[in-house]
Amino acid sequence: MQENKNSGKDLIREVSTEDIPGMLEVFNYYVENSFASYLENSVGPEFFQLIQSEKDQDRDDHFPFYVIEEDSKIIGIGALRPYFPFPNFRHTGVVSYFILPAYTRKGLGSMMLEKLCMEAREKKMQSLLANVSSKNEASLNFHLKKGFIECGRFKKVGSKFGKYFDIVWMQKFLEQD
Repeated sequence: MQENKNSGKDLIREVSTEDIPGMLEVFNYYVENSFASYLENSVGPEFFQLIQSEKDQDRDDHFPFYVIEEDSKIIGIGALRPYFPFPNFRHTGVVSYFILPAYTRKGLGSMMLEKLCMEAREKKMQSLLANVSSKNEASLNFHLKKGFIECGRFKKVGSKFGKYFDIVWMQKFLEQD
């Protein structure tokens, strides 16, 4: 069990198919209410369908997908994925995470990022990437505070809620122990 300085009851663990309804609640909140997800329409269970088949893969090929659970409620999700599915890009991963707004600013994002960084180091990754909407200032600030730097920006490539936004690519180099 991972401890949060506020509650002591938070748990970060790998997802299971039983978590999909809670995961959808978290992700669809951001689809419907923010620029954190680029999608414009809510998704259904098929969106997270690959979870079980990926867990059955070889550990070297498996990329983790986690939930944050508090009092049996899914309050956040996070994943580490390969940047490209080619062997010569195996040293770079992409992270993403979403936490319900009532639970943000309590250290849970930091806990999830550290868990994903630990997994990336175990996979001998050298750097992590995150892509963030320019309209998501909280996420941009979070990543900057956590050692990410802006490494690229695609201007006005997306639109949502009738507004254009940039995709900001951020990168963090991992120290190898």
